[in-house]
Amino acid sequence: MQADFAKLLDAEIAKSWYDRRFSILKKLYDAQQRQVQRQDARLAIWFVGALYILFSITDALLIGDVIFYAVLSRLAIGAVYILCIGLQIRRNVDAALVELQCALGVVVGYASWLLLTVFSAHSANVSYYLAYGTVFMMVSNLFFNFRFRVALLASGLITVIFFVSTLLFFQFPFQYYVAIGSLYVLSFVLTIFINWKLNLERYRVFLNSMRAEIRQKQATERGEELLKLSTTDALTGLLNRRAIDQLLSEFWGAWKERSAAFGVILIDIDYFKMFNDYYGHQKGDACLVAVARVMEEVAARHGCRIGRFGGEEFIILLLSETEAQIAAVAEDVRGSIQVLKIPHEARLDHLATVTVSIGAAFCRGIAADKPERIVTGADRALYLAKDSNRNCVKLFDERLFGTNSTQDSVIEAMRSAIEQDRVSLVYQPIWDVAAGRIRAAEALMRLSAADGTAISPALFIPVAERTGAIVDLGIWACRQACRQLSLTEAIPTISVNVSAVQLRRPNFVETVGAILREAKVAPHRLAIEITEGLEIETDSAVAETIAALKRLGVQIWLDDFGTGFAGLSCLSRISFDTVKVDRLFVQASDTPRGAKMLKDIITLVQNSGQNIVVEGVETGEQVALLKQYGVGLLQGFYFNRPMSADALGLLAARGDRLALGAAVA
Repeated sequence: MQADFAKLLDAEIAKSWYDRRFSILKKLYDAQQRQVQRQDARLAIWFVGALYILFSITDALLIGDVIFYAVLSRLAIGAVYILCIGLQIRRNVDAALVELQCALGVVVGYASWLLLTVFSAHSANVSYYLAYGTVFMMVSNLFFNFRFRVALLASGLITVIFFVSTLLFFQFPFQYYVAIGSLYVLSFVLTIFINWKLNLERYRVFLNSMRAEIRQKQATERGEELLKLSTTDALTGLLNRRAIDQLLSEFWGAWKERSAAFGVILIDIDYFKMFNDYYGHQKGDACLVAVARVMEEVAARHGCRIGRFGGEEFIILLLSETEAQIAAVAEDVRGSIQVLKIPHEARLDHLATVTVSIGAAFCRGIAADKPERIVTGADRALYLAKDSNRNCVKLFDERLFGTNSTQDSVIEAMRSAIEQDRVSLVYQPIWDVAAGRIRAAEALMRLSAADGTAISPALFIPVAERTGAIVDLGIWACRQACRQLSLTEAIPTISVNVSAVQLRRPNFVETVGAILREAKVAPHRLAIEITEGLEIETDSAVAETIAALKRLGVQIWLDDFGTGFAGLSCLSRISFDTVKVDRLFVQASDTPRGAKMLKDIITLVQNSGQNIVVEGVETGEQVALLKQYGVGLLQGFYFNRPMSADALGLLAARGDRLALGAAVA
């Protein structure tokens, strides 16, 4: 509607002065002018009335013989003029009628003044004085905001009255009529032209003002729209992560300044990735929207603020004086979503509908120095809910989770690491020492805190596995590794470390398959390194996932072999494509006993018929010894430290055999 009206205004502004005006705009202009005229007339009548009375001074000088009547007439007309029209303005009489009376008042004032001059004996003075009649034309065209037709009427009457009265009552020479008459005519033409120009300009100002107002309104609406877009999740219409972070800061500020206690509730849809894979992304989006609407209703009932925290995770912020109130809201959310009974046949537990796991934290239950710690508490409670067969509510309790601030900071860093691009992969090549070429590369994850500080893998990997964050990080690592494989054929294989936590995920194999198809990479070029051999033996779900990966065509490598983490029986139970001997054995090979132990481990793997890689190689002597033992695939700082994807691509593409040959000579 606004856009159409703006086009109408643009068309009107572009018209020439003689073009016909749009009636709707003319009516709007007339309505506005009536208001303006009412305001202008309120001041103009006082000014014009006072000016009319002050001209008594010139009456006294030029027609003093009728001064008594002149002053009396001016006072009477001026007073009546001011009082009558002022009263009508206060009573909101129609502006057009007030305008007409103002114009006629000017004409009456002129006629009365002219009539008085007839009775004066000072004919010479009168002949000069009559020239002042042009002032009345100026008044009617400049002091009042008259419409053109009203101004034309008033000025025309003044001009006609002048010619008629002077011809009837005065005997002036022809030259006088030529001089003074032409002054009246020219004044009439000039003041009418000025009035026409002023009215035309007023109309254009009105049009431009309306256009500017519409543009301002459109700009304001666009700004509000952009603000809403920047703080609203596009799919669900809920607040997005940015808006929630702002709200969290406000809740935190109120807690610190006024002790306004609050809680944080994190909601995660159970097995949602499996739902997406089984039903498709359109159904997945519909599921998210349906769940969001129900949670929005619950939040409205309890006076909470709700937002989408990312993916299938939602967050609720609420003012609360007790932990029990937070638990009640969380349970209301859980129950309301379960009542929806959205089918979810893909999940592998006893349920077949969509449910949610919920973790909550209360600000009074956390010794926090910043608001993110409360979210972390809710997050840890959420992971506990997931580990408790899901579809339940768990509250954060310091007694259960401990107060390890370092661990908390690691959890916080992992939460947004992928979104904020603070997680990366580096690659350490695995060399074929006989061919002098790279045969594979191991992908190693790196994580940095928000301030850029590097977090050791020895610190964040165990935390990620315990909290479940390793699942998303692991999928991200697989995707990045496959992307690197798709860029060059010079790297035959890239291995990615995977824990039992990931392998227990029902949809892990399907996800890996989807990543390979997306990157258009042959499955045999991706290797999955299994690091927890003990769980391979005791967990049938892990063993089944490994078998499914092999059927997919992905290589399965056993890492850290010989350290006790991987049982020897794994070699007989599972046919690994490659076994990686732990670095501890090669580092201990500088003693006769260590060298013999290394040889025994290598012989054991070789006798099992599986490929072998020795990692942790750091010296030329170690390289020579391993060649003597018949090991062809080596990895370690002696060859390369972990490097970026770009550096690996350049090294592999170059195929520098001489550098390696010199190293192992």
